[in-house]
Amino acid sequence: MYLYYIVALVVIALDQLTKWVVAQTMELGEQITVIGNFFYLTSHRNSGAAWGILQGKMMFFYIVTVIVIAGIIYYMQKYARESKLLAVALSLILGGAIGNFIDRLFRKEVVDFFDFIIFGYDYPIFNIADSALVVGVILVIITTIMDERKEKRQNDKSAHGNGNRA
Repeated sequence: MYLYYIVALVVIALDQLTKWVVAQTMELGEQITVIGNFFYLTSHRNSGAAWGILQGKMMFFYIVTVIVIAGIIYYMQKYARESKLLAVALSLILGGAIGNFIDRLFRKEVVDFFDFIIFGYDYPIFNIADSALVVGVILVIITTIMDERKEKRQNDKSAHGNGNRA
C-alpha cells in the first residue's frame, strides 16, 4: 500500500520540479516551440481551475482540496487494497491534487506550461499535476466499469447456478 503513496510523491516531485524550472527560466507568457502548430511550452499562471474558472477563489480551493485529499486517502486505505488499478488511479489523483495545492498555497496561483493545439483547438495550458489528475480520473472510470461488469457476470453466474434464468 505504501508503494502507492510513493507514486503520489513522485508525481508531486516531478510536478514541483518542472514548475520551478518554468518559473525560474521562462518569462511569464514566453513560449518555446517543441512541435510547431501542435506542442509548445508556454509559461502561464492560473489563479483559478480548469479553463480559468473560479479565478481568485483560493479559500474555496483550499477547502475543496483538503476534503479531496482526505477522501482519497480514505478510499486508498479502504478500497484500493483490492484493486491495483484503483490504487494507482487514486495515487495519481492524490499527487496531482497536492501538486496544485502546493502552488495555490505558496504562490497563490498554479504554474502551467504544457500548451497543445489539437485539430485547431488551442487546449488550455496545463501541468504535470493536471495530467496526473486527468489520467487518475480516467483510470477510476475504467476501474468502475470493469468492477461493474465483473459484478454483473458474477450475479449472472449465481442466478444461472441456482436454476434461475435471467
